[in-house]
Amino acid sequence: MPRLYLLRHAKARWAEPGQRDFDRSLDASGVADAGRLGTYLRENGRRPARIAASSSQRTRETVAALGDLIPAEDVAFLDSLYEATAVQALDIAHGQAGDGDLMIVGHNPVMEDLATALVGSDAASLKAGFPTCGLAVIAFDGALSAAEPGAGTLELFWTPAGVK
Repeated sequence: MPRLYLLRHAKARWAEPGQRDFDRSLDASGVADAGRLGTYLRENGRRPARIAASSSQRTRETVAALGDLIPAEDVAFLDSLYEATAVQALDIAHGQAGDGDLMIVGHNPVMEDLATALVGSDAASLKAGFPTCGLAVIAFDGALSAAEPGAGTLELFWTPAGVK
């Protein structure tokens, strides 16, 4: 059963005067939260085969803070994920799908919108919102390359406050 991991980047600093949103970095709590998530995933045998992440600074730092979750050569940073809509993010997931599970690291509201669309009526756990460093793990009966809205089952919703 293939899984799609949808991770919202960890907590970032506010932009400095004149700084682009794209260049914002994580704050100390964001680095710590992503590190805790990486530990949780390793300890629970939840390692995606690949990661596709937005190329923004905060998503790059989120991936790095996850630790040695997967080899660096299995991580792709994509400019297209930075401003993607939920539909575009799903298209990217289809294109990145291969053997094994896939993690998408992106931004809200896209991660929340995509997770909610994919799990459909199973979205009750997501109703309280999708916080920074929130991770939805969604399982599918068929291939990730054919994942469609409403076809997924929410297996796990991890937040820095705990698993839901």
